[in-house]
Amino acid sequence: MNRYHKTLQKILKKGRVQDNKKGNITFLLNEKLELKPGDLLEIFESHGIARNKLKAELELFQSGERLTERYREVGITWWDYCGPILVNSYPTYFEQLPDLIKKINKEKRNSKNYVLFLGKNDTESNQQPCLSLIQFQIQNSKLIISAYQRSSDANLGLPADIYHLYLISRQLDIPLKSITLFLGNVHIYENNIEKTSELLNGKAVRFSLNT
Repeated sequence: MNRYHKTLQKILKKGRVQDNKKGNITFLLNEKLELKPGDLLEIFESHGIARNKLKAELELFQSGERLTERYREVGITWWDYCGPILVNSYPTYFEQLPDLIKKINKEKRNSKNYVLFLGKNDTESNQQPCLSLIQFQIQNSKLIISAYQRSSDANLGLPADIYHLYLISRQLDIPLKSITLFLGNVHIYENNIEKTSELLNGKAVRFSLNT
């Protein structure tokens, strides 16, 4: 069982139940998930990740594209509930990432923490980013990525964010050592509990989107 699946198992066994406007959730607070390249490979091979769509989504984020119609054009429909425009959401912050990546590739300073912040307090938004911070550090010529997620849908959002972080690491001219996620609230929606158990038992499943 890979480390991601162990997190799912822990939520099922030790999680508490909470009412949520999107549906009840079983959740854990302040979990840590550290992934080495081998762990990432296991996740990508065993979990149904929409790689092409997520790659296209990240490219649109980094270009600052806010129109949900542009996402639909590449087959991404999970932002439709936000309306025609993503207001103060991922593109607002990810459009700063290309310049940060250029800076890291140019400097490659071991003594510096490079940080991308996502989200602002008291700002109108139809979908505040669940991924709140990405930090890039270089140690012994290896890249260490740390990320904080204020809220994480363990079945759909978390694998997508892991894949995005992996794709971001590929844009840096530094070998990846690890990606570590600090999960403020990691949860499984009630309508995906049974499917999560089936996944852990080796079955192929498709999770329901909660918006």
